[in-house]
Amino acid sequence: MFSRLLKNLSILKKFLFINFIFFSIISLFTYIYLENVQPNLIKKKSSNHIEVINNTIDNLTRLNIRFVEEDIRKFLFSTRFLFQNLDRVIFFDNQLNLVGDTDTLDLDPRSFSKRLDTVELEILNEEKTKDIVEKKNIDVGNKNTVSLKDILFNYAGSKNFGIPYTFTQDEFKKFYLTTIKNVMLDGENIGYLAITENANDIKAAIEERKTFIIRTALAVGLVIIIFSFVLNKYFLKPIKNLVIYTKTIKNKNAKASNIESLKLRNDELGLLSNSLDDMTLELQKRISHAENFSTDLVHEIRNPLASLKSASEILHDTTDINQREKLIEILSHDVQRIERLITDYSQILKDEVALSKEKVKKLDIEPIIKSVVDDFNNIYKLKRGIKISYLNDGKKKYYINGIENRIEQIIANLLDNAISFSDNNKVVTVKVSKSKNDRIQINVLDEGEGFKEKDTNKIFNRFYSNRPDRFGQHSGLGLNIVKNLVDLHNGTIKASNRLDQKGASMEITFPNA
Repeated sequence: MFSRLLKNLSILKKFLFINFIFFSIISLFTYIYLENVQPNLIKKKSSNHIEVINNTIDNLTRLNIRFVEEDIRKFLFSTRFLFQNLDRVIFFDNQLNLVGDTDTLDLDPRSFSKRLDTVELEILNEEKTKDIVEKKNIDVGNKNTVSLKDILFNYAGSKNFGIPYTFTQDEFKKFYLTTIKNVMLDGENIGYLAITENANDIKAAIEERKTFIIRTALAVGLVIIIFSFVLNKYFLKPIKNLVIYTKTIKNKNAKASNIESLKLRNDELGLLSNSLDDMTLELQKRISHAENFSTDLVHEIRNPLASLKSASEILHDTTDINQREKLIEILSHDVQRIERLITDYSQILKDEVALSKEKVKKLDIEPIIKSVVDDFNNIYKLKRGIKISYLNDGKKKYYINGIENRIEQIIANLLDNAISFSDNNKVVTVKVSKSKNDRIQINVLDEGEGFKEKDTNKIFNRFYSNRPDRFGQHSGLGLNIVKNLVDLHNGTIKASNRLDQKGASMEITFPNA
């Protein structure tokens, strides 16, 4: 039940609810503590009273003092050191007649003249106030007040007779503690002894504890309120705004969001907001990219399909052998084109998934480039007489932060593109060097026709249409793939015509690791 209740609450309400529970538990234990403080302090003082009473009774018994006013008066003068720390000591005979009172003797300058005719009771031993009242049938009214003689009378008739009996008196902002006990001599009760002490220090100690606890409770409550305000304003509301932002993106709602203000924060929420916004933009970019790519792919497939349809219709009606051979060649070319488009498109989708899992590491790209160059030499040197030459500027190492198989893919696509525009028995050169600003530079040079375009950047667009005759073997996606992979490695690529001779140049620059 408790966990179900917490589950349905907001973070702020959970925080306040849990604090309320702990606060209530602490308050309960504090109340129990305060309720037990006063009895413990009184018990400590009453034990001192009992010790004085027992010593006094021992002296009375040893000296064989009679409970008459003259003997008690002499005894008080001779033993006044026993009562130096007490406010008042009173002696009663067995008939409850007053026979001695330190107030009338002025034994101590701290003595007081207040009469003890009536007192307010708080019984600390097993006897209850109502027991005393019932035995004497005293009307205590609303104040529960009885006379000292009535207390002695009921004490004499109670089951606690012979045991020290303590009660408190609280009036006129003064708190007094009184202990009474009967005095026995030769097995007979000869009188009663009562000791009264000012116990304001007990009240002061309790009030001090109460004040401290109240102040502490108020301080803790204030801290909880302030912390709740800070938690709500600086943490919970921003998190709520992020949730609203994600719902806005999910529902494709154009409603403005205040995530820009959250992105300016320098704490973890600011980092989370920036990461969430970047992720959202990247997802939107990928969705837009996929949509545009699909549209372009459909458009590109339509052309060879239209050509296939026309060629097949003509092929069905013609009987000319030469024309039929040309039509078959067109059909083959268009089929290769469609097959290559589908294959490369599938490869791009696979690459996007693979790129999210691959890790960048420090690479020496020279061995990678040499391996790709050797593979292409083995294929095209025998097939078309094209030689791929590798050169460097004499540096020992060319380190970049990259993904090895993606670097291979970049070089392979550039060589494939260069060979497509090259005639047989030509040379394609791959050169690696370090630029003046210590960046790694790769140049792929061919001896083909070069670029007719004034703006060579458009050759990196998908399905660019300026293609060689052998373009049935290509999809028009190769250079676009290269551009994307170079961007992934924080590099740049540009295309230009060679200055020293006829041909094209592809230049890639990577940051040095």
